[in-house]
Amino acid sequence: MVVAGLGSTAWDITAAGDSPLNFPMWGAMGQAAMMGLGLALAQPKRRVLVITGDGEMLMGLGSLATIGVQQPANLAVVVIDNERYGETGMQTTHTAHGIDLAGVARSCKLNVVDDFKQLGKAIHTQRGPHFAVVKVDAEKIPLVLPPREGTLLKARFRRALLGAKADAE
Repeated sequence: MVVAGLGSTAWDITAAGDSPLNFPMWGAMGQAAMMGLGLALAQPKRRVLVITGDGEMLMGLGSLATIGVQQPANLAVVVIDNERYGETGMQTTHTAHGIDLAGVARSCKLNVVDDFKQLGKAIHTQRGPHFAVVKVDAEKIPLVLPPREGTLLKARFRRALLGAKADAE
């Protein structure tokens, strides 16, 4: 299951191949990590990946402490850090001024993956919770927008996750 934060990470997961098990957080800035935590706790046998941006992660910084306390073994949070608030005009975020998201995650007891080559292995096979920051250039790229209808996204996600039980509930 993949939860994407508000903005370009939602477009990125869609460009990589839209899936019913993708859940883009349209209009809920700062909530991707908490949504991922809830899914990880509710579905402990399934892997949950949160892909979000630095601005969105900064908005929900307290979620790292909650994840650290809960210690879900099946959760990974990856922050795509361009040091910008892309949705509001490319203003610099705090990471452009030295705020260390990996350091915050480490102090919240998340397993920080510093080696990009090890990230895939950690996400797919190792006990979490994992956290990684991937630094990227601040550039505008073509958008591939996911569906915007919240009811549709919720329904298809539930069906993909629960199968026939989703329609019975």
